[in-house]
Amino acid sequence: MRPRVGVMLSGCGFLDGSEIHEATLTLLFLDQKGAKTVCIAPGINQFDVINHITKNATGEKRNVMTESSRISRGDIKNIKDVNAKNLDALIFPGGFGVAKGISDFAFRGALCVVTPEVERLVSKMHHAGKPLGFICIAPVIAAKVLGSFSPELTIGTDKATRDALIAMGARHTTCKVDEIVVDKKNKIVSTPAYMLGPSISRIALGLEKLVSKVLEMGKR
Repeated sequence: MRPRVGVMLSGCGFLDGSEIHEATLTLLFLDQKGAKTVCIAPGINQFDVINHITKNATGEKRNVMTESSRISRGDIKNIKDVNAKNLDALIFPGGFGVAKGISDFAFRGALCVVTPEVERLVSKMHHAGKPLGFICIAPVIAAKVLGSFSPELTIGTDKATRDALIAMGARHTTCKVDEIVVDKKNKIVSTPAYMLGPSISRIALGLEKLVSKVLEMGKR
């Protein structure tokens, strides 16, 4: 039976939603390795909408789930309708949608709050012993929700973000863009991706390893 892997999206575009390269590569590698992907997003409003050319806010109002559906070609589930029992693993691509959409980490750092439905699903997956993957900035979600379990994570080399992860209870390990950090006890895999970059071909190396390891952990 094909494993069912949730991919948590937070919009469409790295400045206000999911990082599109990271999300698309995650979907590609999951498909290549025979997994059934289940794209998930909350039906909430984005914090802001950014013009990715000028890098300025536009003042528009957009919905996270509607924008995420652009990446999933319309096939997406509202997180409130998704249960851990229906997934074998869960992966979070990065992007600022993680840090100012499904959490407010961009503004509050270690004092951040994670959207309740996201916190619920991450907690339930962890409790059930199902593997979790966190890409780029997304390890902040793991640190906040699972900090009491001292998860081992990476976000690359950014000192401020590393210090915030540690303040939330995580252990941080620095690694290269083409590497992953594996927390065997908590069944968590993370990779820096565009926290380090610099290109899609480089981040792809770490992402493929992350997807492979998450699927491997799910078989045990």
